[in-house]
Amino acid sequence: MNKNDVVLISGCSSGIGLSLAREFASRGCRVFATARKPEVIAELQHEMMDVAALDVTDQKSIDACVSQVMARAGRIDILVNNAGYALMGPVIDLSVDDLRLQFETNVIGLVALTQAVAPHMIRQRSGLIANIASVSGVCATPFAGAYCGTKAAVNLLSDALRMELAPFGIEVITVQPGKIKSAFGDAAAQKIGRYEQSFYAPVADHIQARASLSQKDAMPSEVFSKMLVDRLFRKKIPKLIRIGRESTRLPLIKKLPVSLLDGLMQKTFGLEKLKNNGQKG
Repeated sequence: MNKNDVVLISGCSSGIGLSLAREFASRGCRVFATARKPEVIAELQHEMMDVAALDVTDQKSIDACVSQVMARAGRIDILVNNAGYALMGPVIDLSVDDLRLQFETNVIGLVALTQAVAPHMIRQRSGLIANIASVSGVCATPFAGAYCGTKAAVNLLSDALRMELAPFGIEVITVQPGKIKSAFGDAAAQKIGRYEQSFYAPVADHIQARASLSQKDAMPSEVFSKMLVDRLFRKKIPKLIRIGRESTRLPLIKKLPVSLLDGLMQKTFGLEKLKNNGQKG
């Protein structure tokens, strides 16, 4: 990475994306900050950034955004795939439509944007793609199966992309944040449905707690962004970057024997209360 690099970041309306946009700009990069509703980040234009509309679930929006960046800047040196959200709840209670949208946003959207940018980087014979995954994609937790599943997919897709794009001089970095302060938890809590008629009604409080868990003792997104960009500016960039509380502990917990890990998670998230309770609450 160098100063004056052109950086395209998805999902900049709040949290990590917004903080990353400001951090890259502070290093002298030309930043294209994006959001589904660009008016919510319009103030970034006063911070010497370009603002563009981008909905990663809409191919026309993706193509228009990338074309706009190329027309204005002539190149894309860094792509940060950050757009995403968390769908919370027991897997059997999730609507299939909500599940499709979760994967469409967090996984398919990431691939679609990468496919739109990669040809330009290949022609440049250089580029950096940073995929914001999560340690939740390494170690799953109850009531976050959909989100964990998408981030596991991002982790493995990043592995494949790293090998496939290396011959063209493109680096692919997997970023697995731990607990990072943002509106993420609030947004996740809003996605939770009502559980009066669910088999999981007796543990509804645990489902709600899982939605906000990432915000307890979380690292400020500004601190995370500075640490991440510091590493991306290194001459030799780590292929896997973990930053934030739980970012090292969860991968270690995942190494426990399966039965032990299951028992720990079931106890932590109140699932033991459901034993011998086969009736809806």
